[in-house]
Amino acid sequence: MTTLRQPRSTGKVRPARLTDLAALGELSRLCQSDGAETRSLGLPVNSPPIGVFSLFRLPLGAFRPNDLMFVYEEDGRIAGLVRVEREPARDEWTIVELDAVGLANAGDIRYRLIQQLLREGTKRAAARFHVACADADGNVELLMQAGFMRYGEEHVLFRRPGQELPAPWADERSTGSRIRAATTLDALPLSRLYATVTPAPVTRLEAIRLVDWERQGAHWRVPRSSLTPILRFADVEGFVQISPDGGKDGTQLDAFLQIGVAKEDQPHYLKVIARPEADVADLVDFGLGAIGMTTSKGGDHRHDHGVIAPVRTYEAPIDRRLEEAGFESIASVNLLIKETLVRVAEPALVPAGVR
Repeated sequence: MTTLRQPRSTGKVRPARLTDLAALGELSRLCQSDGAETRSLGLPVNSPPIGVFSLFRLPLGAFRPNDLMFVYEEDGRIAGLVRVEREPARDEWTIVELDAVGLANAGDIRYRLIQQLLREGTKRAAARFHVACADADGNVELLMQAGFMRYGEEHVLFRRPGQELPAPWADERSTGSRIRAATTLDALPLSRLYATVTPAPVTRLEAIRLVDWERQGAHWRVPRSSLTPILRFADVEGFVQISPDGGKDGTQLDAFLQIGVAKEDQPHYLKVIARPEADVADLVDFGLGAIGMTTSKGGDHRHDHGVIAPVRTYEAPIDRRLEEAGFESIASVNLLIKETLVRVAEPALVPAGVR
């Protein structure tokens, strides 16, 4: 039995223009629906609570010169979009959105967009490509066909708007719970904490350096998660919880908390990494209180779109503590990466032995 092969799409991939913005916004919203003719990354959900366009929407003022956006145009109509955020300090690219419309050729459109992006990355010496997606609509298969590999899974939890946030903590209470603001001097303890709680293969792939932990404030992008791009539109702060005994050198940390207070119409962000034996209930309550304190001041932080928190599968029981604080699981996403650099063994000197 023979089958007719679907003809290849006749459109073209090109860089996005300012005149495409209205069409791109409509395409992004359309692809969050459950229509059979649309395809998206499905991040973080494609249901009413949050949509990708509202979560990662990109005002012109926040679009950096080194960010990239390609569209697929066919017969004068935009039928596909890929958007990437570049991290110049690490030569890493994160695919934020990959949408297409077409009952028969949506998969082909997205594959051509990815190939164009990979070619562009090769020209600009990108070291790694990151993407997070739901295991639906052939997302994982499409990306693995393009050379990506899956290395983790993450649950996305959401605390809905309207729930009252805890009261901000007093300084005495924070000190009693060994919680304080993170500083650049915490880079080494944070790196050790991350290496302790993260599986070795993931640590090798993400390749977070000591200098990345030192880079705090608006440019703080570690620890990585499926929702890291949301931090571009937020005021980012980090806090640490010191171990009771301080470890051998007095600098050991039990947990790290990262919050991003949204400045746009997006959810606030909360990320926790902690040792398995550490109870992070107080740290989560402290973080929600810090978000509440900032939003109560008004200014650019008067939005109430809830709080979103990513938790990887190996980070349990952090998800249980978040659920106790009013969060609920709304999605599961896969983490994929593509490396363009070839790893080689470094030459090294070893002690000589005498027989």
